[in-house]
Parts: sequence; structure tokens; C-alpha cells
Amino acid sequence: MKTKLIKKNKKMFKVKPNLENYEKTRKNFKWKKFYNELDFFENGKMNAAYNAVDRHAKSWRKNKTALYWEGADGTGKKYTFLELSELSNKFANVLKNMGIKKGDRVFMFLTRVPELYISFLGTLKTGAIAGTMFAAFGPDALKDRLQNSGAKVLITNSELKERVYKIKKELPELEHIIVVDEEKVKRKGEISYKQEMEKASGDFKIQKMSPEDYAFMLYTSGTTGKPKGVIHAHIAILQEHLTAKWVLDLKDEDVYWCTADPGWVTGIAYSILGSWSTGVSSVVHEGRFSPDTWYSIIEKYKVNVWYTAPTAIRMLMRAGDSVCKKYDLSSLRYICSVGEPLNPEPIYWGMKAFGLPFHDNWWQTEGGGILIANYPCMDIKPGSMGKPFPGVNAAIVDDNGRKLPPGQEGNLVLKPNWISIMRKIWRNPKKYDSYFGNGWYISGDRAFMDKDGYFWFIGRADDVIKTAGERVGPFEVESALVSHPAIVEAGVIGKPDPIRGEIIKAFITLGKGHKPSKKLEDDIKKFVKTHLAGHAYPKEIEFMDKLPKTRSGKIMRRLLKAKELGLPIGDTSTLEEY
Repeated sequence: MKTKLIKKNKKMFKVKPNLENYEKTRKNFKWKKFYNELDFFENGKMNAAYNAVDRHAKSWRKNKTALYWEGADGTGKKYTFLELSELSNKFANVLKNMGIKKGDRVFMFLTRVPELYISFLGTLKTGAIAGTMFAAFGPDALKDRLQNSGAKVLITNSELKERVYKIKKELPELEHIIVVDEEKVKRKGEISYKQEMEKASGDFKIQKMSPEDYAFMLYTSGTTGKPKGVIHAHIAILQEHLTAKWVLDLKDEDVYWCTADPGWVTGIAYSILGSWSTGVSSVVHEGRFSPDTWYSIIEKYKVNVWYTAPTAIRMLMRAGDSVCKKYDLSSLRYICSVGEPLNPEPIYWGMKAFGLPFHDNWWQTEGGGILIANYPCMDIKPGSMGKPFPGVNAAIVDDNGRKLPPGQEGNLVLKPNWISIMRKIWRNPKKYDSYFGNGWYISGDRAFMDKDGYFWFIGRADDVIKTAGERVGPFEVESALVSHPAIVEAGVIGKPDPIRGEIIKAFITLGKGHKPSKKLEDDIKKFVKTHLAGHAYPKEIEFMDKLPKTRSGKIMRRLLKAKELGLPIGDTSTLEEY
């Protein structure tokens, strides 16, 4: 589809954008000039949780609603900044009474319930490192993360904890499991969230951190090996705050809805830290996606700014315009997208359905905050990632780190000096070092820059699969597959899909005594869902006699993908036999 420039004009704005002149701001930008956007303690100390919530609880915003929460069953609650501050203080005291101290790892394994947000903030207040995990994770995925991180405490619920107990014996450092929905705990080492919170004080002496001290960690998947623990510092909130203002255009009077789960970096940066730092009122929905439910939430809470994923947008498109016309969506003034490239069609559809274009932006778990974006003040080239955030220096380079001219495809790289860049890969310095070369941070994405300075995504340089906005490492899925009793070998690829961006396809060889069948295929899918994650199972399975491998035994996913998509197979000099 040929793209047509969406020209911005004053009529498109219901209110003046926070960032009025991108080029001027970029030219004069220095991170230190914007430290006054945050609150610091004496000697340059800070705490991201204090900036997200506590400072508002001490201002005129104390009785302003910070969180509108809607449960999966339609029940609702709301919390002011003062209430969030006091509740997270209580949780910090619960952790302190358990002996948790600065640098300890505290993980959350919950659905999007208020306790997730409260415990995340409370963890940061103690100086411990907060880790989040999707509620869809199975025992294997949990073990990888909890074992590698050495988490001392896990916050979960009565249903999800049963998955943890399947691998609990392999987690020697996990001392306590806090259960949020049980008055009386049933096992040794368990703690009742409700009981302890009732006893805890609402006052807490917050840990004053160096800006470089670690705040939170997330595990991101790669093409080989186990998931990698990406660590971010407290100062990352500065970039999250500024991008929330300038990219998401959040204002005091806004009601804002970021649909991302905090198990994903977007859910931390833009539904907890950066967004609340601006003082905005946020909506959180615990339940599953449904066009009617989502539109009803926008109508009910009069959402002004909406930040969601391309997969969700495409699913709303598929539901049809007649669904959105049933609801009053006139409160919307600005809509954004992230997670995978947003193709032009959904942008044009947004104009038709809501009278607004979706503003796509690009970043990564390792980036800690938005890096390249389409800004409210900027013309949109549908399908483009936009332009680098002020303070972020991006380029397209060849494999030797040399800059390439406009229009030429290459490696998307950034100067590693933006404020929210990851500080380390947990217990894996070799992996951390692999992200950098020739003075650049290497994103692993292929792209080009046009003559106007807009960046355009082409594809991943590696095999990581992005399905419905979630990064899934083929190695993780393959590991889960080969643990099935019928499977000998498995190779996994991402296959283009109009709704999810990519779906997972698995190529499988079976052991003796097993034959391909629809029943076995269904059993394999269920097996991976149970052992890894609900979003990380193969939607398609192809049984093969043998898989293409290198002489060293590594499965060549590139050849599997070429076979599937009818592409040239390229160099096969290292191929064992095919």
C-alpha cells in the first residue's frame, strides 16, 4: 500500500502539544538540563518510586485519582496518589520486616491487579530490584527467571503459585512467597499479603538511591541460550518521564490508558514510572482483550490518551467499524502504538474510526524508554518509526560501523549515551558486551533512514520472534518442545501474520513409535502452553523426517524460514545435509 504523508495542522489538536518544536528541542537538548523535571534528595540521591508517586502525594495532586482499576469481572476500584503512596509504603515495610535490603531481587508473578503496582513501587522504595513476569508463564519460564535472578521474594496469587511449586526445589534462594488473595497461608515460607499489609505502617523512610543504582529488571529472549536479565537504573525514569510528556503527550487533565502488562517493559515504563511521574490518571484493565470491552473502557473512563500494540489495533480493525460506532469515543485526543512495526493500513483506519492517526514509536527492553517516535507536532509518514528522541543519536551503519547514506539498508544503531539505557545483563557480562561495537549500541534491527530523517524498520537481524508484540526466543520454545516425550528435534521460526505480526511455527521430528496426527499436534500445543507460556506456543506445526543443521549440529532456522516463505536459501556451505 502506497503511503501518503499525514500533514499535521492546528485543527488536528484539541490542545497544544507538550513538544511544539521537535527540531529546535533536539538541537539544544542535554539530559542534565531536564533533571529539574524530577525530585532529588540531598547529595544527588533519588528514588524512581518517589518520583512516580510520593512527590504527587505531597502536592496538590494527593487526592487526585492515580489509578482507575477495572477487574476481569468488571468490578472497579480507584486509588489516589496519596493512597498509592501509603500502600506502597506499607508493602515496603512488609519487605523490610522480612529482611529485604538494597540490591535484593523481588519478583512479581501476577495478573494486572492493584497489588502488582503497589508491590512494584514498594520494592523500589526499599532499594531492592523489582522483577516482573507474565501471568501466562509456565514452570520452565519461571524457573529460568527466578533461578538466574536469585530472587528472594515472589509475590503471586493462590492459582499461579501452584506453577511455582512445581519447580520450587530448584530455587534455593527463594525464601518467601507472598500470596495476595489468601487470608491464611497453607505452606511453610508463604506470607499472607492481606495480613501483613494490615499490620504494616503507612510511613516508610524511603531508600535514597544513587541515580545509577539498579531499580528493575526484565528478562528478554534471544535466539540462543536462556532469557537474559536486563537491568535498569533509577535514573531511567527521567527518559520515561520526558517521553511520556513529549511522545505520549500526557497532561495533568488527561485520563490515560496503556494496555501493556508490566511483564513487558512498556508496562513498567508507561503504566507505572514515566506516566505516573507526569501526574496523570491511569486506567488499568485486568481482563482479556475484547473490542467491546476495550471500547467500553474508553467510553466509561473518558480516556484521552491511549497507548496500545499493533496486534490489538489490527484485531480492532478486523472487528469492523460497526463495533466502535456503538460507543462514545469522543474523549480520545491522541493515540499511540508500540511493540512491533505498525503498517500504514491501521494508521489510516485510525483516522477513519477515531478521527485520529496512531503515532507509532520504537524502542527495546534494553533501551528502557522510547527511542524513536512519531511526535504529536510532527507530520506522519505511515509505516515509519519516526525520528530519534532528543538526546538519542541513531544511525544506519554497515557491519563495520560506518554510517550509510539515506535510503540504504543497514544496521540500526544508537550512540550508547541515552539516560535509560540498560546498565547490565544480570550475571552475564559477555552478553552485555555483545550489544556494543565500533562505538555504537547495536539494536539487532535492520532499517534505513530517508532523506527527511525518518527511520524505517525492515526486520530483525536475528531470529527473535515478535508475536502479538511479545518477544519470544526460538530457543525457549524449542527447549519446551523437545521435552515432550514424542519429540526428538524441533526448529522454530516466526511466520508473518496479518493480525499478530508473526506467529510461531514449529518444525518437528518425532521419535520411534510416534506418528504425525491432529491429536498429537493439539497435545504438543497444549504441552508448550502449560510448560512455557500461553503466548509462546506454536500455532502451526509441521512434522519432518529431519531438520537442516550445520556441521556442528545447530539447526538452521534461516533455511526453515526460506522453505516456508519460498525465499532464496542463501549460503549453505555450513549445512550438514538437507
